[in-house]
Amino acid sequence: QTCEELKTKIEAGSDFAELAQKHSQCPSGKSGGELGTFSQGQMVKEFDDVVFTGELGIVHGPVKTQFGYHLVEVTSRTD
Repeated sequence: QTCEELKTKIEAGSDFAELAQKHSQCPSGKSGGELGTFSQGQMVKEFDDVVFTGELGIVHGPVKTQFGYHLVEVTSRTD
Protein backbone atom coordinates (compact mmCIF):
# COMPACT_ATOMS: atom_id res chain seq x y z
CA GLN A 1 0.00 0.00 0.00
CA THR A 2 2.84 2.40 0.83
CA CYS A 3 4.46 1.70 -2.56
CA GLU A 4 1.21 2.50 -4.34
CA GLU A 5 0.87 5.77 -2.42
CA LEU A 6 4.46 6.77 -3.22
CA LYS A 7 4.03 5.81 -6.87
CA THR A 8 0.97 8.06 -7.08
CA LYS A 9 2.96 10.95 -5.57
CA ILE A 10 5.80 10.44 -8.07
CA GLU A 11 3.37 10.29 -10.99
CA ALA A 12 1.85 13.55 -9.71
CA GLY A 13 5.25 15.25 -9.81
CA SER A 14 7.04 14.41 -6.56
CA ASP A 15 10.74 13.69 -6.87
CA PHE A 16 11.62 9.97 -6.93
CA ALA A 17 15.00 10.54 -5.26
CA GLU A 18 13.57 12.63 -2.42
CA LEU A 19 10.92 10.05 -1.66
CA ALA A 20 13.48 7.24 -1.81
CA GLN A 21 15.67 9.07 0.70
CA LYS A 22 12.73 9.43 3.08
CA HIS A 23 11.03 6.05 2.66
CA SER A 24 13.42 3.43 1.25
CA GLN A 25 14.71 0.74 3.57
CA CYS A 26 17.28 -0.31 0.97
CA PRO A 27 20.86 0.97 1.28
CA SER A 28 20.37 2.72 -2.08
CA GLY A 29 17.76 4.94 -0.47
CA LYS A 30 20.53 7.12 0.96
CA SER A 31 21.52 8.02 -2.60
CA GLY A 32 17.95 8.63 -3.73
CA GLY A 33 17.45 5.06 -4.89
CA GLU A 34 20.22 5.29 -7.48
CA LEU A 35 21.54 1.82 -8.35
CA GLY A 36 23.90 2.90 -11.10
CA THR A 37 24.62 0.73 -14.11
CA PHE A 38 24.36 -3.04 -13.97
CA SER A 39 24.05 -5.97 -16.34
CA GLN A 40 21.26 -8.46 -16.72
CA GLY A 41 21.63 -11.26 -14.19
CA GLN A 42 23.24 -9.11 -11.50
CA MET A 43 19.92 -8.49 -9.76
CA VAL A 44 17.12 -10.87 -8.79
CA LYS A 45 14.91 -12.10 -11.64
CA GLU A 46 11.86 -10.00 -10.72
CA PHE A 47 13.97 -6.87 -10.81
CA ASP A 48 15.68 -7.82 -14.09
CA ASP A 49 12.30 -8.50 -15.70
CA VAL A 50 11.27 -4.89 -15.12
CA VAL A 51 14.60 -3.18 -15.71
CA PHE A 52 15.42 -4.88 -19.00
CA THR A 53 11.96 -4.95 -20.57
CA GLY A 54 9.95 -2.16 -18.93
CA GLU A 55 9.22 1.17 -20.54
CA LEU A 56 11.78 3.90 -19.92
CA GLY A 57 10.95 7.01 -17.93
CA ILE A 58 8.03 5.69 -15.89
CA VAL A 59 7.78 4.22 -12.41
CA HIS A 60 7.15 0.48 -12.37
CA GLY A 61 5.87 -1.51 -9.45
CA PRO A 62 5.45 -2.35 -6.80
CA VAL A 63 7.82 -5.17 -7.74
CA LYS A 64 7.94 -7.93 -5.14
CA THR A 65 11.28 -9.66 -4.55
CA GLN A 66 12.76 -11.69 -1.73
CA PHE A 67 13.96 -8.36 -0.31
CA GLY A 68 10.54 -6.69 -0.20
CA TYR A 69 8.60 -4.36 -2.47
CA HIS A 70 10.24 -1.89 -4.81
CA LEU A 71 9.39 0.99 -7.09
CA VAL A 72 11.65 1.06 -10.13
CA GLU A 73 12.26 3.94 -12.50
CA VAL A 74 14.34 2.91 -15.51
CA THR A 75 16.03 6.07 -16.75
CA SER A 76 18.25 4.58 -19.47
CA ARG A 77 19.25 1.29 -21.05
CA THR A 78 22.01 0.20 -23.42
CA ASP A 79 22.03 -2.91 -25.56
